[in-house]
Amino acid sequence: MFMTADQFAASNKANLETVKGLSTKSFAGFEKMAELNLAAAKALMTESYEHVQSLMAAKDAQQVIALQTGLVAPMAEKAAAYGRHVYGIAVETSAEFTKVFEGKAAEGQKAFTQAMDSMTKNAPAGTESAVAVLKSALASSQSAIESAQSAAKQALAMAESNVSAVTEQALSAAAAVSKKA
Repeated sequence: MFMTADQFAASNKANLETVKGLSTKSFAGFEKMAELNLAAAKALMTESYEHVQSLMAAKDAQQVIALQTGLVAPMAEKAAAYGRHVYGIAVETSAEFTKVFEGKAAEGQKAFTQAMDSMTKNAPAGTESAVAVLKSALASSQSAIESAQSAAKQALAMAESNVSAVTEQALSAAAAVSKKA
């Protein structure tokens, strides 16, 4: 099975559209990160000035210590929220890439299967055992790919769960520190 010039051009056009879509998704993720970082920097600057003003207005050392101690839990919560936003942007962007790559892999697998079917139909007599081995190898490779995709999805889910657990532990620890002080 040979590609005609029209099929080749259509394939290139589809691939260019895929690259364009992925580039757009990458840029959108970058744009979200830039917006998040600008908002975080602006909030940090504003809160820092307010905190310094509060410190300057403090009447004694106890007030200064209380202000400093009261800053720990909110800062930990803000850092955790920032981390969740960054993680969310990364997961969203990578999910888009994964979806596109899985689609392209399925298309490639389908095209390869069609080519193999065409080749095996036109195979010379006496090559049935070789064709059977080839088909078995193809089925095994498809199964291995599906297993790898499943394992990757499970690992991603486990990592997401671990990030959530660690974030909650950090917030609990920060709250405990600010209560003790």
